[in-house]
Amino acid sequence: MARYTVTSALPYANGPIHFGHVAGAYLPADIFVRTLRMKGEEVLFVCGTDEHGVAITLRAEEQGLAYDEYVARWRQEHLETFRSLGIEFDVWSGTSVCPDHTATAQGFFTELDHGGYLIRRESEQLYCTHDEKFLADRYVMGTCYVCGHEQARGDECPSCGTWIQPLKLGSPRCKICSNEPERRKTTHWYLDLPKLRDEYIGEWIEDHQWKPNVSAFIKNMLADVPERAITRDMDWGVPLPEGVEGREGKVLYVWFDAPIGYISFTKELMARRGEGPDAWEKWWKGDTRLVHFIGKDNIPFHCMVFPAMLYGTHQDYVLPWAVPANEFYNLEEGKFSTSEGRTIDPKTFFETYDRESVRWYITTTLPETADAEFSLSGLVTTHNADLAGNIGNLVSRVLKFIAKNYDGRVPDLFEEHRAEMDAEILEHCGLIADPAEAVLAFQFRSAARIVTANASVANLFMQRLEPWSLRKTDPERAASALNTLCQYLGWLARWMAPFLPEKAGQLWAMLGMQDEVTGRAWPGLPQAADWRFLEPGHRLGTPAALFPRLEAPPE
Repeated sequence: MARYTVTSALPYANGPIHFGHVAGAYLPADIFVRTLRMKGEEVLFVCGTDEHGVAITLRAEEQGLAYDEYVARWRQEHLETFRSLGIEFDVWSGTSVCPDHTATAQGFFTELDHGGYLIRRESEQLYCTHDEKFLADRYVMGTCYVCGHEQARGDECPSCGTWIQPLKLGSPRCKICSNEPERRKTTHWYLDLPKLRDEYIGEWIEDHQWKPNVSAFIKNMLADVPERAITRDMDWGVPLPEGVEGREGKVLYVWFDAPIGYISFTKELMARRGEGPDAWEKWWKGDTRLVHFIGKDNIPFHCMVFPAMLYGTHQDYVLPWAVPANEFYNLEEGKFSTSEGRTIDPKTFFETYDRESVRWYITTTLPETADAEFSLSGLVTTHNADLAGNIGNLVSRVLKFIAKNYDGRVPDLFEEHRAEMDAEILEHCGLIADPAEAVLAFQFRSAARIVTANASVANLFMQRLEPWSLRKTDPERAASALNTLCQYLGWLARWMAPFLPEKAGQLWAMLGMQDEVTGRAWPGLPQAADWRFLEPGHRLGTPAALFPRLEAPPE
């Protein structure tokens, strides 16, 4: 049995979660974790909000809110969105409220500094004499030095897309007070990524097994790895450790402290459970597989920068075992964009569409190796074909027929028909594969196809034997066929569980099972010798429509 620490990228507490985010880092992780648990593996699933940085301070100030009040609102809203999709973390926290986060992040700074991986450097930065503060890039406006756009930001020009160097802006002004700032010298610390690359991380990246899209991305970066600033002049964030000369007014850059949140959140959970002060280490050291679920834009941080930080502490942290990053998930031929109104509000969407149908459709369209898109017509078509037409129709026909003709109990299996029934459903009707194998290879779309293909096996079996007709001519063979279908539905419920946990639980209850389907061991593939688990005469539950059909969306 292996031990896994699974993380999903910390969502930034500065706006809502949309389906593009869900497809990138959260739903695949949830399916992966549920599958591992049913296979008996030891798993910790970690997430929470990334709550520092300039973008947050600017938006909070615009809305007249205290920084902590602003991020608390998004922390709760993000959690509610994940709950609405049935995504369940073991720990959910935030980098500004986790009691262990400041000390853990400061510990990384200290250990990297002691190891010789931090560079202290003086540079010029824009300073507002009116507001008495150094201006981080997004606090600066000015004229773009490439295209002449007069409303360029200190990080990017919205007109030509150039990444801006604030000191080169024409007519710079403070975004807070509009006054012209002056240049002043300030000191910052930089992570020496070239040294970490040359010492170990470069070789590790070259030798590691990555998803193809991740491998191409990260290996192209190795030749030109920059030193990266890890501090900023502001007061919202993790302060530098006590005793560091020149620490006043400095905080850790948000990209540096955010991934450390995975570790500090783990510490928080262990403390909440009442475990010892070192209990967190088993999830981050030793024989643990660290898996990061992220979107494409986070590849550099999770495949190079964070591993370099983990290694550079020399505290025996495990490095990532897998980083199954996805490409971009778009909306109807365009990117999801909250600022441009190209998004879907899950709260209102789930008033019309079942959340499990959405889970299923996103799974079948995940951008695993190339960009993909969400469309309402695609959701309806997939739901009606895979869920209503295949699985739902199967469940309804079998269980309603048994309820009507067999007093709602599992029909008898007659021994002279056992071998025939086993061979027919397990061999002749085309049983495909174990979906867990695809999940553990991070091939979620393929895993979903296997589930529906396995459901089609039972539909074909039913079409071939026609138990409703057979009951009139050979009732013992008909009963044996229906017994076989009940057994197979139990396997189907467990195959469905990581993808459709709520619907799988409903099917499990229709089979008269009193426990939780997700608490059952993963079934694998049935073997003729011992695959039947429902006793003849077992009382089934009340059959119901598992997946009602959806109407096509208006043109």
